[in-house]
Amino acid sequence: MAGEADIIQGFFAPLAAGFDGAFGLKDDAAAITPPPGCDLVVTVDAIAAGVHFFPQDDASDIGWKALAVNVSDLIAKGAAPHAYVMSLAFPDMPDNAWLLGFATGLAEAQRAFGVTLIGGDTDRRPGPLSVTITAVGFVPAGRIVRRATAMVGDHVFVSGTLGDSALGLQLRWEAAAGAPFTVSTAHRSHLIGRYLRPRPPLALVPALREFASASMDISDGLVKDLTRMVDASGVGALIDTEAFPLSDAARAVVALKLSEMATIATGGDDYQVLATVSPPNVAGFTAAAAAAGVAVTEIGRIMDGHGVTILGPDGNPVSFARAGYDHF
Repeated sequence: MAGEADIIQGFFAPLAAGFDGAFGLKDDAAAITPPPGCDLVVTVDAIAAGVHFFPQDDASDIGWKALAVNVSDLIAKGAAPHAYVMSLAFPDMPDNAWLLGFATGLAEAQRAFGVTLIGGDTDRRPGPLSVTITAVGFVPAGRIVRRATAMVGDHVFVSGTLGDSALGLQLRWEAAAGAPFTVSTAHRSHLIGRYLRPRPPLALVPALREFASASMDISDGLVKDLTRMVDASGVGALIDTEAFPLSDAARAVVALKLSEMATIATGGDDYQVLATVSPPNVAGFTAAAAAAGVAVTEIGRIMDGHGVTILGPDGNPVSFARAGYDHF
């Protein structure tokens, strides 16, 4: 590989094809024209080797995850994903095979989520490989779904299943330590696959816009993210672990090691949606989600007070050693 320009034009310019405002990645900036009557929604997230992924992970999985975690934020705001810019920091010159794999993963994520690369930056610096993406989406004017607008009496919903990614990471750690869980190959593949390639529920966007009173994605753990929501809204929440939606693979792990329920509640990396819905809107929300093919599950209620109360299998409050992931 000759240099930065060759990397950009050889591997990333094809990802901008068809987006006029990207200018073939040959300019210093991109141009975006929002549709009439829409607000622009912007989010940014970074992933780094040794923190968000293993350095030895397949480059295509790294590319997918870098984009998916940003799209997840847009989805939770009720925004339709549109475009993104990306900054890559390499500790060493990447080889062509890695770049091709990374670009392939990005291309797969672009097709899945309906977004296009429109610009960015590449450089070389000390430290681990890092990928920073700023993603842009559109939402009808004034209709962004915020996290600070949950109301007392709202029903608390989550999309998809909880804990798969965190358990997949746990399986990798256990295997590295020489003491893996004895789950089936199929269950292991499912859980690790969810860690490598999160799948935020794009099809849920219209239901969130129409019916959710508050929403955010679950990235740092259900308990921590719900705490952020209720703190911002000035309310409290009561949730029931018995109501948590679990995949067959997650149930198999919990059956072997009940303490892994803490991992499910606090482990993070779900990239599913956490939403509150007022009582009159519950039927509409669940019907719209079902029509979109997205599973949603009620796990609790918004209450007077503050903080999150968690009920265990016996119906009594439980606590965990930590609420979720924290970089600091």
